Amino acid sequence: MSSMWVLETPQPPPDARIAYGEAPQQFTELRKPKGKGPHPVVLFVHGGFWRAEYGLEHAGHLCADLTKRGFATWSVEYRRVGQDGGGFPGTFEDVASAADHLVDAAPSLGLDLSNVVAMGHSAGGHLAMWLAARHRLTPKQPLYRDAPLKLKGVVSLAGVVDLAQGAALDLGNGIVKTFMGGTPEQVPERYAVASPAALQPLKLPQVLIHGTEDDTVPLKVSEGFHARGVQQKDPVHLVPLKGAGHFELIDPRSKEWPRVVQAVRTLR
Repeated sequence: MSSMWVLETPQPPPDARIAYGEAPQQFTELRKPKGKGPHPVVLFVHGGFWRAEYGLEHAGHLCADLTKRGFATWSVEYRRVGQDGGGFPGTFEDVASAADHLVDAAPSLGLDLSNVVAMGHSAGGHLAMWLAARHRLTPKQPLYRDAPLKLKGVVSLAGVVDLAQGAALDLGNGIVKTFMGGTPEQVPERYAVASPAALQPLKLPQVLIHGTEDDTVPLKVSEGFHARGVQQKDPVHLVPLKGAGHFELIDPRSKEWPRVVQAVRTLR
């Protein structure tokens, strides 16, 4: 089975595309199960190392699968590196706005705001985990927002959940430094508010799913985050998937996919 299938195959169309801002990248794709709801929601953030060339299209396959299983999906597009306003802080502001727009849109769309799980893959795993961590920011810090969307939990699929470690490992040929506008040593105040690892403990349920053979984002990134969370008595769970690489986690045809669905269901 080609792990690139999700990138190469056209996605099933969404039920609606909903703008949360004026930039062309500031929109979400909504898919809803049959019935009037209110439906539980998976807020999904796609990966691609925060780069412009990777959009949300490849996430449509897993979102459609989750919708068949009874979940509404809110798939987030955002400004990325190489686009006007992408990187720090614009990418974070976009993802926050897309999440908070759900609060306003949910009642008319039949979505259950008390049952929202964030999930993301790779760079999107970082952003989903950050959405789960941003309530830890203080009013004097950048990226702070009053009354952010409350999440029931978060699932990171091979997420870059520690930006400082990602920079040290030179992930994506140095993309973390480009994304953040410097190294952790050069702009420590940015990493302090943008890296989920710097905001632990998150104080809500977290599941980290990671393939043991992932050569894009190594398993040790999730292992380190999990170990710190456990030490801080945070409700964090690590699921290493033996033999899996980077893309099986977002391929609904893969043998690993049921474990992802199970993680979402455990957080409901």
